[in-house]
Amino acid sequence: MTWNLLFNLSMALPFLNINPEVQQAIAENKPLVALESTIISHGMPYPQNVKTANEVEEVIRENGAIPATIALIEGKICIGLNNEQLEKLATSLDVWKVSLRDMPYVLSKKILGATTVAATMRIASTAGIRIFATGGIGGVHRGAENSMDISADLTEMGHTSVAVVSAGVKSILDIGRTLEYLETLGIPVVTIGQNEFPSFYSSKSGFQSPLRLDDPKEIAAMLHAKWDIGLEGSVLIANPVPIAFEVSQETIEVHILHALAEANRLEIHGKEVTPFLLKTIAHHTSGESLEANIALVKNNAIAGAKIALAFVQNK
Repeated sequence: MTWNLLFNLSMALPFLNINPEVQQAIAENKPLVALESTIISHGMPYPQNVKTANEVEEVIRENGAIPATIALIEGKICIGLNNEQLEKLATSLDVWKVSLRDMPYVLSKKILGATTVAATMRIASTAGIRIFATGGIGGVHRGAENSMDISADLTEMGHTSVAVVSAGVKSILDIGRTLEYLETLGIPVVTIGQNEFPSFYSSKSGFQSPLRLDDPKEIAAMLHAKWDIGLEGSVLIANPVPIAFEVSQETIEVHILHALAEANRLEIHGKEVTPFLLKTIAHHTSGESLEANIALVKNNAIAGAKIALAFVQNK
């Protein structure tokens, strides 16, 4: 462990509850993959959410790494969850969606909280976990020139040195402006297996990926190069949804526009927007988008595990 990591852990110790398996992996520099928990509480319905959470952890193990799902439970930052905790997140109706600004309140009130990309990154970084697999990151929302709605995920990625494996950015967002914002923040964007940047439900977006690397060892080498020369911040590793499960860009766009109109009509704002849009789109695609969501999360977990393994072997 580095001095900085020991310092971070000692400062956060009163609030930390690290699973013994994860704790041992951190101490022994074994490959670890952080996982968020909003996808369990706010991204999918029950029982698909808990089933997917367990399957995602399993595919990470099958590919040589150890999963570390993160959530806030009873005033503690929990890194690595047991089956009972996963089930609680999946079935409770009052789970707080926790970004960075919410963490002090949720911890002090001992509210059950599911972590977003930004919060998961910060917690993973504190524990020394360098690789994080998720579904899709937040970004610049459509109409942000009026609403100023830009996800805290991007700000966090600008200075937290945790690589994020996702199926691009959520297609409900303004993908072009999000890519521009990532460039402004100096965040490298790498796509696996193709030259086009993916758009969550679809492997297509109409935007060229800034970079392409296909081998986990190449990606791990790039991560080491970035952080070893003192360049802080994330790398976005875009991993397209498997072709067999993707929903065409044209089809999903129709449903996105309908869901956005519904959100405006119902005056849904802030952190409630994304869960509402995903739920509405899943309903109007007869579950096709949910199936794609589950497939891409598992696919990202596999990629994350392979990159985490290559990252520790590269040292």
